[in-house]
Amino acid sequence: MVLSPLRAESSVVAEVRPSPNHSERKGSGAPDMIILHYTGMPDDRGAINHLCNPASQVSAHYVVLQDGYVVQLVAEARRAWHAGTSFWAGESDINSRSIGIEVANPGHDHGYPDFPKRQVAAVIALCRSIFTRHRIAADRVLGHSDVAPTRKRDPGEKFPWKALADSGVGLWVKPAPIEPAGSTFTLGDTNPAIAEVQTLLANYGYDVAASGDLDGATRDAVAAFQRHFRPQRVDGFVDGSTTATLKSLIAARDAQPQASKRGGG
Repeated sequence: MVLSPLRAESSVVAEVRPSPNHSERKGSGAPDMIILHYTGMPDDRGAINHLCNPASQVSAHYVVLQDGYVVQLVAEARRAWHAGTSFWAGESDINSRSIGIEVANPGHDHGYPDFPKRQVAAVIALCRSIFTRHRIAADRVLGHSDVAPTRKRDPGEKFPWKALADSGVGLWVKPAPIEPAGSTFTLGDTNPAIAEVQTLLANYGYDVAASGDLDGATRDAVAAFQRHFRPQRVDGFVDGSTTATLKSLIAARDAQPQASKRGGG
């Protein structure tokens, strides 16, 4: 019997399916982020086949199916090709800094069902296992849409980020209430309040310039933030709820123990 050169790195892994799509990590070589995706395809095995097809030039370290079945495709020491053109907190090679987890869900283009509880539990267990091997701060557990807001919507507003945070995976604050009569700024508006939100978004990690103009890049970043942290309404508009939630989130991040800000889990 010939053993696969890829061995399961977590006890929650049920199957190893080596993908050829990986390379050496650049820079420090140590991942300090987890990026969560959805597969965005109606067929789960088709999604895994795509991630293992050399012609696709995409991959992830893990795939978590709806029933909690976890498949490992790439060794954590290797650079999987999951984030594409992306940015976070001054870094543009997110693949070299991260571990990519694909959560099986057909996504917005195919009905976008809820994520089953068994699947969410498996994602949590997998992330907590990763924390035992890598130092990853809570605020660096992110969605694909966070690091690529102009291109991506996954894992989307239905993904239960609060449930993950309640289990020690990622950062979450209670979203500020949406005020129906509050000031709202939309695409094309210019206002100092927009510049404030742009500065806050950039402080948290998003690729936004503080121009005071609500341009397309800002709208997409606001929508990505809302999709992750204020999922009740995802519209890309700058409103009081978004601003207040963002301020609370930054305060929560800054209040983390120093040892966990770049690691720990």
